Amino acid sequence: MTPNYESWSKDELIARLRELEAKKHPKSTHSPTSKKPFHFSSHPKRKIAIKFCYSGWEYNGLAYQNGPTPLPTVEDVLFKAFVKARLVDETGGLDGCGWEKCGRTDRGVSAAGQVVSLWVRSALPTETSSKVTSSPSSEEDLSTEDAPQNTSLQSSAKHELRYVSILNRLLPPTIRVLAWSSISPDFSARFNCKHRHYKYFFTSHGLDVSLMQSAANHLVGEHDFRNMCKLDPGKQITNFHRCVMRAQINPLSPESDGDNRVYVFDLVGSAFLYHQVRHIMAVLFLVGTGVEQPSIIPALMNVFHAESDSSTKSPLPLTALPLMLWDCAYADSDVTWQTDGDGTESGAGSELYHQLHSIHQRSLIHTVLDEHFLTAATQYHSPPPQYFPFSQTGLTPHTLPHSMSGREPVLGVPLGAGTYKRSARYIPLLERNRLDHVDVANERWRIGRGSKYSKQKMPDDGTE
Repeated sequence: MTPNYESWSKDELIARLRELEAKKHPKSTHSPTSKKPFHFSSHPKRKIAIKFCYSGWEYNGLAYQNGPTPLPTVEDVLFKAFVKARLVDETGGLDGCGWEKCGRTDRGVSAAGQVVSLWVRSALPTETSSKVTSSPSSEEDLSTEDAPQNTSLQSSAKHELRYVSILNRLLPPTIRVLAWSSISPDFSARFNCKHRHYKYFFTSHGLDVSLMQSAANHLVGEHDFRNMCKLDPGKQITNFHRCVMRAQINPLSPESDGDNRVYVFDLVGSAFLYHQVRHIMAVLFLVGTGVEQPSIIPALMNVFHAESDSSTKSPLPLTALPLMLWDCAYADSDVTWQTDGDGTESGAGSELYHQLHSIHQRSLIHTVLDEHFLTAATQYHSPPPQYFPFSQTGLTPHTLPHSMSGREPVLGVPLGAGTYKRSARYIPLLERNRLDHVDVANERWRIGRGSKYSKQKMPDDGTE
């Protein structure tokens, strides 16, 4: 019989509602937030390498930092994704999973082919996880609770975890995992690397690219690059010899773009010093404008040039935005890169492509918008006089025309990505004041800041 609720009082109606709610949602004896502990020791592990890309301008560099940073670091964000996916044990930190990176990149520097090697959780038995390299065909949710090790589970785990898909679901769009590879237990992302390939993008505005290539040709081979890097006494480096395998400038846009034609400087070497790529590019910009000759490169690599073998003052500091670590190369016997996708429209690889393609499309629209802003401005504002490159204008530092008021002209030496160092006077590199000898700088650090550390930092090959 249905109760006559119309005759019920307010308090009686509220009590009835509470009674019905209690029957509908009975109280659980277990806390809704309690989870079964996850034991990494009960799961098989394997060592893998992952290849990933990231937008450097969004991060405070690649390397994990112990203290606070203005922006997050790539390693910190990436490691947290591994932890959230329960691929590694957070309590062990980077050292606990054998984390090794191929090359360190500083704040603002991007990468399209950075590599990290580490030990991760596997869905395969230990004896087979190091042998299976085929792409998986099924997905596993790594946020599940620790499951018992029984026969049915082992039979369902015949495919490896989808590392690329799992990590990309947890990472921001500015970091994308591209591929992974099974590797041997003694593989090192850093020391097994055969060569590192950097790219620096620039436009030909005010530059003679042919002169820049003539200067770059001197870089190939093994040389002492102490005059084309930033000295970091904390690394205690005494050997500045590095081998450059290729130094080539190539166009990326059609010749019809005029002095806004986009070029890329490809620099390939076994390893690089701190800020070496940017220092080399800074010198090439000076050659391209005409304030330095291509012969400045061999002169800077001759550490006994002029009065002493102390380091020259650094060239102008370039912006990091156009710099990218393009690739880290390994022997085919060391890595076999693979993805989770099956090559179909619904595959994980297809989704990753669509994500990066959308970002590229937005960038093209931004470029067109900026071009129209410039076109609108030229209706009312004239461009400044163009003095560079000297090889095309016929000018020299001593024949620059003065303004109507007699003021010296202001030169704009390119620093990359549309930024310039403006000055009325240029001091040639070999005439600048020299820095202390590297031995003096290293010793000063050892008795100063270095004395506070129990052990010295190891130099990081591939640093930029």
